[in-house]
Amino acid sequence: MKGNITSSIKLLLILFLYVFLTLSCAVSSFAAAEDDQGEILTVGAPTDRCPIFYQDADTGEIVGIGVDLMRSAAKNAGYDVTFKSLEEATLKDALDNPSYDVLLPFGSAIKSTSGQTSIVSDNLLQTPFTLVTEGHHEMPPINVLKVGMLRSLSGAAETVHQLYPDIEITMYDTMQECVKALRSKEVNALLHNSYVWSYILQKPSYSDLEVQPSSMFSMDFRAGTADTSKGREIIQRLNDGIASMQDTERQAVILDYTSRRLYRMDFGDFIYKYWLFILLILLLFVALIIIGVQRVHSMRRKNEEKLQQMIDHDPLTGVFSMRGFRKRVVELLSTHPDVPYLLAYVNIKNFKFINDSLGWDAGDELLCYWADKTRKTLTDTETMCRINADRFAVLRCAGGDEKLKWDDSEVIDSVRTYFLDQGKKTRVQICGGVYVLTPEDYREIDVDHMLDLARVAEKRVREMRSDGYEFYNPEQWEKGKHIAEVINQLPIALEAGDIQVWYQPQVDYDTGSITGAEALCRWDHTKLGWLQPTDFISTLEESGLIFDLDSYVWDRVCQDLHRWNEQGIRRFVSVNVSRCDIREDRDIPEHFHNLISRYDLKPEQLRIEITETAYAENSELLIRTTEKLREYGFHVEMDDFGSGYSSLHMLKEVPVDRIKLDLRFLSDAGDPEKGKIIIGYMIRMIRSLGMQMITEGVETKEQAEFLRSQGSSEMQGYYFYKPMPVQDFEKTAPSA
Repeated sequence: MKGNITSSIKLLLILFLYVFLTLSCAVSSFAAAEDDQGEILTVGAPTDRCPIFYQDADTGEIVGIGVDLMRSAAKNAGYDVTFKSLEEATLKDALDNPSYDVLLPFGSAIKSTSGQTSIVSDNLLQTPFTLVTEGHHEMPPINVLKVGMLRSLSGAAETVHQLYPDIEITMYDTMQECVKALRSKEVNALLHNSYVWSYILQKPSYSDLEVQPSSMFSMDFRAGTADTSKGREIIQRLNDGIASMQDTERQAVILDYTSRRLYRMDFGDFIYKYWLFILLILLLFVALIIIGVQRVHSMRRKNEEKLQQMIDHDPLTGVFSMRGFRKRVVELLSTHPDVPYLLAYVNIKNFKFINDSLGWDAGDELLCYWADKTRKTLTDTETMCRINADRFAVLRCAGGDEKLKWDDSEVIDSVRTYFLDQGKKTRVQICGGVYVLTPEDYREIDVDHMLDLARVAEKRVREMRSDGYEFYNPEQWEKGKHIAEVINQLPIALEAGDIQVWYQPQVDYDTGSITGAEALCRWDHTKLGWLQPTDFISTLEESGLIFDLDSYVWDRVCQDLHRWNEQGIRRFVSVNVSRCDIREDRDIPEHFHNLISRYDLKPEQLRIEITETAYAENSELLIRTTEKLREYGFHVEMDDFGSGYSSLHMLKEVPVDRIKLDLRFLSDAGDPEKGKIIIGYMIRMIRSLGMQMITEGVETKEQAEFLRSQGSSEMQGYYFYKPMPVQDFEKTAPSA
């Protein structure tokens, strides 16, 4: 029993000894580990100077050349370091913050913002400071140099001032502000250490910046802290650590960071570098959007057009519906106000019988045939529609009886015999009413009203006889035929010489001599015989063809004047200018100037007559035309003076050379004595205004004597001469 107790005690002693030895080893190991870890040193450093100091984008740690060198020196000195980003703007401010044990980087000892002195370590490395300028820009001499620097480099700025007192330094908060100042010529160059430049100049938008080949100076890279007993102890130990560092170690750290591609492009850099590619993509994207929008619009437009087509066109025959017809008629009458039109309303009298006896299909075939046959005869300025059932409307250019007969034989007759030609004993009966449009219809376009009037004429046909057509306004049709005859024949007449220039002599009543003539025209129409100007002038003015006639007359007059000049006979002829000839898009003065140049005439030989009413209708344009004619040397006459209501106003406004007085006041109408008084005062007024005058329409000796008594001796009228062909005029006035 005693032996067992002794054995147990021995076992316990051995176990206790083992535990004691194990704990002793653990304590020794922990103490050794604490010795290996060393003291913790908090180092404040900036993070905006890659690759010297910067924050790793992946880990968030402060890294860089300065960090690695400081870590190596501290390790040699027995410190473990933690790096903390400087929150202060400058090292001077940071020196007053006790949370930092050491600050980086110092070039030399400085005072803090509060005035506390500092102590710095030995040099960790030399950092060369170099200038950066815009490429291809020559740098001015050093003594007038303006340099931009970061505000955080205030210590380096003081060193620059010491080395180069004449340099002007401007501090900026960011590198972007520095570069902006350089490009705007606020500074000539930027200054920073070459290691930082190796990073900054990797930015794509800084590709125009160049590092100057030689450095301005090299600056020490030291650690520093407040000059206290603790600070001096830290610096002393760091100096020992720095002393134990090898130059190869320093170079390896520098090479490691400067050989990396540390710069990471931001969004702005990406845009700058790939702007062309991005622009092309955007343009492509915009183009695709535009194409897509256009496609949508095109599809929508096509759908709308299809809908309009369905609404505006008759589904059976394909011609306009009544709705589409109204729009088309308004368009045609608005764009062709000078074209004479007629509107026909036509229907089939026995259409119900055709449907009942031959069937609805036969009736539809007839309507389609009729529409197709009519449509083929229409021009671009004509149109037709199916109103409903068997009723059609046609807007046709008025072409006279011959065109109407052609339509009747080519279209209507073929419709009448449509079933007969197929061997069926059914003749189609067609009733039509024709309305000839009046000038009022062009001013106030009312398609329904015009159709109602055509329908009235059609109703008369339907009630009085089996088929055929009638005019609602036959007198308008006769007038329209005359207009058509004039318009259609004018080009042929001008070409064939059917329109002749006649001359009515103008005389001096005192001497009896012929002083000039007015050029008029007569038309030897192939169908209508000799036409007076009143028979066709107004028609040509309405149709817009008066300029063709007037140009022809002016040219023939100039030919005659040239021929007379060649014969040694100098004559003066007045030619008429219609109010319709003078337009904004037509240079009448230049036209006359070219005429007299072509025929070698003096401008005073061609007197230009413009009616008083023309001045009243468009006074501003007429006054400009008159002034330019007079500048060219032409004599301008106001024709028909006294026939309008604006004579006195026109005398004040219009710069004319001669007044052509209308003798209407001496006609049989009204009180002749009052007429003479008015004429007398008008003559004296015209003379007082310094204008020449001639009186037209003199038909009796009494009128001529009265005019001479009032001091007006130049006259024109049937009392002296009627208008005559050129051959008779040459005999009547052999010289002038």
